Amino acid sequence: MSQAPELINEARCFGGWQRTYRHASTRCNSTMQFAVYLPPAADQARVPALYWLSGLTCTEENFSVKAGAQRYAAELGIALVIPDTSPRGLGLAGEDDDWDFGSGAGFYLTATEAPWAGHYDMYGYVAEELPALVEATLPLLPGVRSISGHSMGGHGALTIGLKHPERYRSISAFAPICAPMRCAWGRKAFSRYLGEDHARWREYDASWLAEHRPCGHTLLVDQGTADPWLAEQLLPEELERACAASGQPLELRRQLDYEHGYFFVASFIGEHLRFHQAALSEE
Repeated sequence: MSQAPELINEARCFGGWQRTYRHASTRCNSTMQFAVYLPPAADQARVPALYWLSGLTCTEENFSVKAGAQRYAAELGIALVIPDTSPRGLGLAGEDDDWDFGSGAGFYLTATEAPWAGHYDMYGYVAEELPALVEATLPLLPGVRSISGHSMGGHGALTIGLKHPERYRSISAFAPICAPMRCAWGRKAFSRYLGEDHARWREYDASWLAEHRPCGHTLLVDQGTADPWLAEQLLPEELERACAASGQPLELRRQLDYEHGYFFVASFIGEHLRFHQAALSEE
């Protein structure tokens, strides 16, 4: 049995509880924080969970405060599990130098290069350690999960979901980094965390995975047409091409005039939660 995480704070929200926890992570060899929303239904029975992965510079607070997801989660009986985006305060050289690398920018991978290896394992943390912890200590249904995220977190949701379709009932993303091997954000992160072996890079590229390892789940992706990062960093056309080549089911919705931030996420989060609830409620 996992040691119970330490409760930092809690607040009533739509009849449920919004909480923040911290715990000692073995995957990241550090203290990590995460947020959880438990809907009213969790007072009576175990509930399914949506894991939300946030984007560059975010903590576990951004989605909790800005997305307005609790209203829908309360109605649908879904818990929200929201990890931080990286380890923090480790004293590693360069961890706080750039907004798009290091602290707040873990890229949901397992770093292999010094000084990041042994700490920056957000892939193992999200895919293995955190679910085991919260399902052992909170009223969540074991193994009944879905995954979603935004921007860098959308990249994480797609890659983790594609690699482990047996662990997640459904997969969605908002403005994901679809082809990190082809954009500056991804190349910077991958070269420093993973070195120059591009075989390692492919394991964390959603477009490559969709083309070479398709899964049966439909990928629901929303992308704003006024997103300033669309053309150079996000590259949804690469994911579209890859899915068409392999037959990977994809519902890519281009949302007219929407930008990149949480106004965009808040506008469609209810639709995503209903999409996930349909999968989470299947026997």
